[in-house]
Amino acid sequence: MKSTMKAFAAVILVAVSAPLAWAQAVIEIEPGEGVQEALQEALIMAEPGSVIELKAGRYEFTGALSLDVANITVRGAGMDATVLSFAGQTTGSEGLLITAGGAHIEALAVEDTPGDGIKAKGVDTVTFKDVRVEWTRGPNAENGAYGLYPVESKNVLIDGCVVKGASDAGIYVGQSQQIIVRNSRAELNVAGIEIENSYFADVYNNVATHNTGGILVFDLPNLPQMGGHSVKVYDNKVVANDTPNFAPPGNIVATVPMGTGIMVMANREVEIYENELSDNASTNILLVAYPREYNDPTYNPLPRAIYVHDNKHGNAGFAPDQAVKELIEPLTGSPVPHIVWDGAVDGVWAAFFGPSEENAIYIKEPEGTTFANLQFVKDMILPWGASVDTDIEDYAGELPSRAAVKLPQEQ
Repeated sequence: MKSTMKAFAAVILVAVSAPLAWAQAVIEIEPGEGVQEALQEALIMAEPGSVIELKAGRYEFTGALSLDVANITVRGAGMDATVLSFAGQTTGSEGLLITAGGAHIEALAVEDTPGDGIKAKGVDTVTFKDVRVEWTRGPNAENGAYGLYPVESKNVLIDGCVVKGASDAGIYVGQSQQIIVRNSRAELNVAGIEIENSYFADVYNNVATHNTGGILVFDLPNLPQMGGHSVKVYDNKVVANDTPNFAPPGNIVATVPMGTGIMVMANREVEIYENELSDNASTNILLVAYPREYNDPTYNPLPRAIYVHDNKHGNAGFAPDQAVKELIEPLTGSPVPHIVWDGAVDGVWAAFFGPSEENAIYIKEPEGTTFANLQFVKDMILPWGASVDTDIEDYAGELPSRAAVKLPQEQ
């Protein structure tokens, strides 16, 4: 009891003036012996609306933490000042699992979890602000898969965060709706930022560097939420993604070529604009169909309604990897163009005359941007094959830009 009370320092009630008076509990916790029990007790016993303040210092945990109380704020003293270390974790996998809505995690770090860093599952409204998740040994296949991992959720805000070393995706939002990822940095992950099977996501003002792939927008088969769409990726710096792929074999991101800037796979209504892309050794932007067999009759494996415009392209395609090296470079030559589309389309008509306007791929980039449509479907249909189309002007056009995502936690 003494050690627990040392960690569980104080409970302060702060009165708030209102027509009906109410009180917000501020629970202060300091690092030290017994902190595992103290923090988990606070996460269980806190009343909705409470703030759990973690003082500066290093917190050592041997088990996972869980939060199942609505509208709780967990706030540290800064992502480099309040560090929650799970290097000695022996039970559970995630560092923190959130299953209640209204969670707000701010100004702290989670390090060296055996599984995911912070996972939020099935929640309405979750915020990660100025949070760092890191595997301190650097890229390693035995690192946890995901750093910040909201899934099957809605109203997701990730702002000012840093994630390093995830063996799948550093910042991952899956099967979710109404999403903002901004002002964050993803480094030394397999995928820096990944939006998967999600609707209405704005990804902007981020830095994705020294990952295998910078920013991924995927849609996969056989998941509870299908048909990812309405994703905007803009004003990001996606540079020098040069970490060899260290994902465990069999994982879909294990197929991501080292040096991929932005990759869209089997998603629709994706707008990519005003990003800075350079020093990505495979290519800056890759638009592809899902490459594996699947048995989901509802799944559409093609990218469609993609609008790429007004990006700034630097050096790219100078040292392609995996499929880009094996399948694309022999067709395009070296360097691989800044933007590559595999040319997979739905049906013979689209192969020869182009997809319908609402499903088309539109490219409107600055002069000097290189492009290749590999025309894979036409190549399969014609007995003599089809050559690569590199005339970017053939793809001029535009799609309407949807309104920005607005989240209730920012109203």
